[in-house]
Amino acid sequence: MKTLVDKIFKSHQECSKCPSPKLIHDFFEELLGVLFPEYAVEILHEKTQIESRLEDLKDRFSTILTNNPHLHRGEGQKLAETFFYDLGQVYDLIHQDVDAMFAGDPAAKSRTEILRSYPGFYSIAAYRIANLLFKAGIFMIPRMITEFAHGRTGIDIHPGANIGNHFCIDHGTGVVIGETTRIGNHVKIYQGVTLGALSVNKEDADKKRHPTIEDNVVIYAGATILGGETIIGKGSVVGGNVWLTKSIPPNSKIYYQTKMYVDGTDSTDMYILKTGNEII
Repeated sequence: MKTLVDKIFKSHQECSKCPSPKLIHDFFEELLGVLFPEYAVEILHEKTQIESRLEDLKDRFSTILTNNPHLHRGEGQKLAETFFYDLGQVYDLIHQDVDAMFAGDPAAKSRTEILRSYPGFYSIAAYRIANLLFKAGIFMIPRMITEFAHGRTGIDIHPGANIGNHFCIDHGTGVVIGETTRIGNHVKIYQGVTLGALSVNKEDADKKRHPTIEDNVVIYAGATILGGETIIGKGSVVGGNVWLTKSIPPNSKIYYQTKMYVDGTDSTDMYILKTGNEII
C-alpha cells in the first residue's frame, strides 16, 4: 500500500496545476451559453451582463493558461485576450453552420430546434472553438473540448482539422474527422462517415494523413475515405458505405449499386443482393 501511495502522491505533485476535465468542460459550456441564448441556462437581458460574463470567462481562461504553461506556446494572458478577440469570427462561422444544417435537413422546423437539440450543432461548435485554440498553439485543452462533444454526440472531430464554412453534419453518430483533414465550403456529411488515415509510422505523424474534401461535396452514411493524398473533387457525391483510398475528379458520383434477383421456384421467394462498386 505504501508503494502505491508514493506513486499516487508523485503523480499528484507533478500534476498539481493541470486543469481538470470538469474545469474545462464548465468553461466551454458557459462560453457556449453566452454565445447562444438557446443553449443558455438563463437569458442575459443587458449588454453589460454579456460584457461581464465574457470578461469573467476571459479572466478564468487566462488563469488556466498562466497556471499551465506546458499546455501552450506563448504567454497565458495574451493568448486568452487573442482568443476572445477572435471569437467573433468563430461565432459567425457557427451561425453559417446552423444555416447549412437548417437548409440541409427537411425535418428541421427552426434554427432554434437545431441550436437546442442537434448533435451536429454541438459538435461543430465545439470544433470551431477548439480549432481557434489549436491554431493559437494551445495543446490538450482543444482535445478535451472536442472529446466532450465526442462523448455527448458520438461525433469525433480533431481540433486540428481544417473545415470551411457552411458545414453540415446530419444525424452524426459515428462520424470521425482526423487531424489533417481538409474540408471545403458547403460540405454535408451523414452519420457513420470516416475521414481517416491509412496506417503510418509514428514519425510520419506530422505529415498530411487524412483526405481533402473540396467544396460542395455530399458524403452519405457509412462512407470511409482514407489517406492524405486522397482528394474528393468539388461537387462530388459519395454514396453510402463506399470505401475510398484514391482521389475522384470534380462532379463525380461514386456509389454501390445493388441489384435484386428474385427466385420464386417455390411458394417462398428468395432475395439475393449482389453489390458492385460503380463510378459514374
